[in-house]
Order: sequence, then structure tokens, then C-alpha cells
Amino acid sequence: MSDNTVPFFKRAWVEQFVKFGLVGASGVVVNMLIAFIMNKANGGAANAYSTVVLSLGGDWAIRFTHVVYVVAFIIANTTNYQLNRVWTFKGTRRGWWRGWVMFFASGIVGALVGFFVKMALTHPNSPIYLTGWFNDTGLHAREYWGQLAGVLVGTPINFVINRLVTFKHHAVEVAADAAEAAAAAQAQTPAA
Repeated sequence: MSDNTVPFFKRAWVEQFVKFGLVGASGVVVNMLIAFIMNKANGGAANAYSTVVLSLGGDWAIRFTHVVYVVAFIIANTTNYQLNRVWTFKGTRRGWWRGWVMFFASGIVGALVGFFVKMALTHPNSPIYLTGWFNDTGLHAREYWGQLAGVLVGTPINFVINRLVTFKHHAVEVAADAAEAAAAAQAQTPAA
């Protein structure tokens, strides 16, 4: 093997990482699209924080912005799972529902981190509340920038956990297949 060739199992892992990243990017688009549609239906991003869905007493409440984050996460996470299942980790043998539950559970960790990032950037009493260029309308809407920041911070966490948990069996299969292919190739090579 020459120095510029990458062993199959490493190439496969790099390929999976790139595919997972592309699927993740499509998930960001889905997430932001859902956030935009839901906020538009609620009268715009300016109403996201002010609309109380469920009062929990005092200043504590479940607000529309919280619902947007959760709904967008569920939809984007489901589309990401399906794309990863049929493209990134094609041929996975785990059942769809079992895999989805594992993918969803793994994604919750990243989603929680992202949720707190969004809340920190969009809550008026937060020390890192988005001010200055940011406001409540259009391209400057802190609702969307907070959503995007939360997704971008949570996504790498989601990748690592899913790679180690949800699709762990697939990584083992790829390495085993590569080892078998290498052994078969070596067996076919005539001795010098």
C-alpha cells in the first residue's frame, strides 16, 4: 500500500463523517424552515418570546419559542435519522423504530445544549442576550439567530453520540468488512 492511499475502513469512516455532515446540514435547513413557518403562523418572530403557551407561575412559562425549538428538533431529527439510515449508514440492520428511538434519545443531549444556547441568546434577562444588530424582525430576528446558534452548537454533540451509540454496530461491520476484504486481497496476491 502506498503512503497516499487510505485504508478502506478509514476511507469509509471519513465518507460516513462527510455524509453525516451533509445530512446534518440538511437538518439545519429543515429545522430553520420549520421555525420560520411556525413563527410566521404565530404573527412573526417578534411574538415568539411574548406568546405564553402555558403559564407555570410567576415569570416561569412555556413560551412559543420553546415549542418552536422542540417541534423543529423532532421533525429535523426524524428526517436526519431516515437520511442517515438510507445513505450514511446504508445497510444498517437495526429495526427502524428501535434505531429512531436511539437516534432521538442520543439527539436529545445535543438538543438540550442547543435549547439552552437559544434561551441564553433570546431571553431578555440573559447576560448574552442578542442586542445591537439583532431585533425582533426580518433578517435581524434574534429568534432565528438563537435557533441557528443552538442547532449549530448541538449538532457536533449529536454526531458524536450517534456515532458511538445509534450506529455503533454499523462502524464495527464496516471495519470487519474492510478486514475481510484486505485478507482476501492478500490471499490472492502471489508470493514473491
